[in-house]
Amino acid sequence: MKNQFLFIFAFLLVFSSICQAQKNTDQKAIRQLLMKQEADWNAGNVDEFMEGYWKSDSLAFIGAKGPTYGWQNTLNNYKVRYPDRATMGTLKFTILRLNPLDKNAYFVIGQWHLTRPEKGDIGGHFTLVFRKISGKWLIVSDHTS
Repeated sequence: MKNQFLFIFAFLLVFSSICQAQKNTDQKAIRQLLMKQEADWNAGNVDEFMEGYWKSDSLAFIGAKGPTYGWQNTLNNYKVRYPDRATMGTLKFTILRLNPLDKNAYFVIGQWHLTRPEKGDIGGHFTLVFRKISGKWLIVSDHTS
C-alpha cells in the first residue's frame, strides 16, 4: 500500500512538472509574439505585425467602430487608421494577465500605448484570445479599446 502511494505521488509530481513546463513554454511563446508585434509596428511594418494574427476569415477584431471579421479586413483597417509613421508612433504593450483556457488557448489582458510626438499619444486596453494552430500561437480574437 505504501509503495502504491509513493508511486502515485511520484507520478503526479512528474506530471505536474511537465504541465508547468509546458505552460511556461506557451506563455513565453505568447510573450515573444507580442514583443515581435511591438518591434514590427515600431519598424513601420504593419504586414509583419499582422503575422501574429490568424490568417482566416474567422479572425475577429473588435474596436471602437464595432467588429471586423477576417485577417485581410483587419489589415486593411490598420492601414487606413495608421497610414504613416507619425500616426503609428511607437507601440508599447503591457501584459496584465495571461491565463490558460485549455492546452491550446490563452486569454490575455493588457494595455497598449502609442507615443506620438506629432499627433499626440493614445492608448487603451486589449483582450486577446490566442489559439495554438498547427503548433503556432496566433491571435484569433482581439478586442481593443
